[in-house]
Amino acid sequence: MDEKALRRAKDDLRFRGAKGTTGTQASFLQLFDGDRTKVQKLDQRIAELSGFTKVYPVTGQTYTRKVDLEVVSALSSLGATMHKMCSDLRLLANMKEVEEPFEKTQIGSSAMPYKRNPMRSERCCALARHLLALFSNAANTHSVQWFERTLDDSANKRLTLSEAFLTADAALMVLENVTQGLVVYPKVIERRIGQELPFMSAENIIMAMVKKGEDRQICHERIRVLSHEAGAQVKEHGKDNDFLERVRADAYFAPIVGELNELLNPSTYIGCAPEQVTEFLNDEVKPVLEKYKEYLKEPSSVTLNI
Repeated sequence: MDEKALRRAKDDLRFRGAKGTTGTQASFLQLFDGDRTKVQKLDQRIAELSGFTKVYPVTGQTYTRKVDLEVVSALSSLGATMHKMCSDLRLLANMKEVEEPFEKTQIGSSAMPYKRNPMRSERCCALARHLLALFSNAANTHSVQWFERTLDDSANKRLTLSEAFLTADAALMVLENVTQGLVVYPKVIERRIGQELPFMSAENIIMAMVKKGEDRQICHERIRVLSHEAGAQVKEHGKDNDFLERVRADAYFAPIVGELNELLNPSTYIGCAPEQVTEFLNDEVKPVLEKYKEYLKEPSSVTLNI
């Protein structure tokens, strides 16, 4: 989505062209003795020499700062994406399920030597947050352009546009480093699934009981009571989740005790996720990579499991 937004913003760019001091092209019309066709040809030719195929049909002394707003909007939207991605990685790192690249001599914390803080993700979030803040700057500049540009417009524009592109580049370089060296710990994930799966299985247990002819509301209430009791054991006493043991010990659930192992199979909870990932890589990611394959540093290192 970000690639499409950035490409659209780039493709929509036009050139101001030869519009003259106030945008009316009055001086050029006078130069060509009132021949507007020549004025239009000059306008188009200057745009072509500058690398553009189109010009803005109406401008003032400058092109409208709405253009800058659309460009910075696309970059800020990218910043929101990067911030969300790295925030998720920071949460997963806190749970020790994933870890960003960590050098042998890297210091995770100046005070606590055992820590391995997700410093790159934190840095990316910092840059992305600055990128997000630049959107309001561009919006404010456009909104107060008044009848004509003033010096507060141009001075602000020079800062906002340059910072937006530089910040986006810096954040993307950090994110590239994080994603290329990301470490995943399946055993930690497996343990967490084991801790949470009993509660996740509640709905499946209810459905299994309904198939046996039991009342859903009654079953739901019994599950609610047992799950809260098990939750108290975990939160108040630091014990393991014994929800399933409580279900097995309750005579009410005798009709499905033999099915519990099947109901707890993690693969039954992932739905169409594997197929969705494959389709996403094939239909969305691969075409984008094809567009930019000539810019990839090491095309052979980009591997998709599709």
